[in-house]
Amino acid sequence: MTSETAAGHGRVGPKKPVTGRRAVASSQHRIVTDTMLDTLRAGGNAVDAAIAGNLVQAVVQQDMTNHTGTVTALVYDAASGDVVELNSMGTIVPGLAPFTPIPMGKGLYAAAPGMPRAVAPGFMPGMKALYERFATLPWARLCESAVHWAEEGHVVTSFEHLVMAQTVDFFLYTESGRRHFTPNGHLPQVGDRWASPELAETMRNLAQDGPDYFLTGKWAQDFVARGNELGWQVTLENLTAIPPRWSSGHRWNHKGSTVVQQSPPERQGIYCQIVLGILDELDITSVGHWSDSAEALYYLAHALRRATIETGILNDPDIFGDTAGPLTSPDLIKGFAGILRNAKARVDLTEHVKLTRGVPAMAASGASKQPAGSCELTVVDERGNWVQMMNTLQSGGIPGEVVGGVPMVGSHASNSLAAPIEGWVVGGGRMRSILSNTMVLRDGKPWISLGSPGNVHCTVPQVLSNILDFGMAPYDADDAPRCLPYEDNHTISVESRVAAQVPAGLAKLGVLTNPLPAYDYHMGTYQMAWRDDDGSLSTCTGPRREGVAAGL
Repeated sequence: MTSETAAGHGRVGPKKPVTGRRAVASSQHRIVTDTMLDTLRAGGNAVDAAIAGNLVQAVVQQDMTNHTGTVTALVYDAASGDVVELNSMGTIVPGLAPFTPIPMGKGLYAAAPGMPRAVAPGFMPGMKALYERFATLPWARLCESAVHWAEEGHVVTSFEHLVMAQTVDFFLYTESGRRHFTPNGHLPQVGDRWASPELAETMRNLAQDGPDYFLTGKWAQDFVARGNELGWQVTLENLTAIPPRWSSGHRWNHKGSTVVQQSPPERQGIYCQIVLGILDELDITSVGHWSDSAEALYYLAHALRRATIETGILNDPDIFGDTAGPLTSPDLIKGFAGILRNAKARVDLTEHVKLTRGVPAMAASGASKQPAGSCELTVVDERGNWVQMMNTLQSGGIPGEVVGGVPMVGSHASNSLAAPIEGWVVGGGRMRSILSNTMVLRDGKPWISLGSPGNVHCTVPQVLSNILDFGMAPYDADDAPRCLPYEDNHTISVESRVAAQVPAGLAKLGVLTNPLPAYDYHMGTYQMAWRDDDGSLSTCTGPRREGVAAGL
């Protein structure tokens, strides 16, 4: 371990915040956090550290990310005093339809059920855009940790093995996927040192040739060749046809703070503004917190459902009309709150729930089937530069294939109002998703930033409300129980640490409680940094997953 102070030892479970530092970093892996801090020690800024962290994260957390998926970021540049947003999601390129490969051979005759589709990668274009705009250290220096850990291998943890076992299936439909993930017929086991000579060679070439190695260089050429072999007519030009997009982010005000999040077609900013706006109209703090109050949980889950429905209509405003303003209209949000206030049952429906649904007690575990997630990282340097960034395996590359040691997932985008990711084959617009990068500004400067892997669409507003409405400390805001949106069959799925009176109180309202594990890792775990009253920095990572927060 190289960091001077750290919270957590890369284990699932309770952790403590790191306080009073001059620079901080938080991620879901000790190697990633240490890499970011080592980059800062070497004179790099927060963006240098974030790039180095992303590159090594895709080496040591291939259960969650890879070098062909998506990256998004919010960057506060202390010199200019501006926050900028980067969106480098994988893209559906005009004239190149998404493609589902059907591997044949070794006794396999069809693609995996639900196999994603091949699209142009977004990870390395995003790295290049960040590097050219903000970085200060040589590119090769930022690749050193990725090269080292690909060569030496990292030790597989129990959590990593768990997630791989749940998500690796469609890689087993391809020869390259089986060779990469099950070289001896089995996944890397807990305690194994998992190295990849092929990935190490790719990382060495990346260090030497720069990010263009993945865009126009040898790796890109091999990627195109493999796509063509499978019948996908991708070209080198397709890989750079839609460059990353910079903007100032979606900004909205709440309780004296300015919240900055990903802008449309990303849903998170609009989603959070709707949810917190509804809760504010309902005066949620007077009702109580949803961990103790059935009425508060009822309102929260309904607000999450309403935001999910409404933001399904968001799409790229460069291609479609801009719906952000109408969706966040104060009158519309006030109307949503009024509907919820008046829609509650006025009689006790407990007997109805018992007769038609079952006993309203939290007895059995209703484990979440939500997505496993991605990787979020937070880094702040001593100059005041601040990065909140996400990288994920989703929405890039050829699903199930491994090229140069780089596994690829492709995109689950569909053309549906209800889909978490929606994409359009023609028009050139960016795909819509819902990503968690969030900064809260006070007096124009970051006060706190946060983001998470996992079920971010509904967990970010809960953590934000805990901090901005209920005044919780950041770690406590992450630790508090979380729920999923209200379901059409009048069920609320919630972590089973809510107070005993909550299920009974919901039953009176005609609602069945579906208990999730007390700490459900599908519900995310936050990477956060914040500035204390004395000007020093603090950071934390949450209890639901592995993670390390540390500082200089």
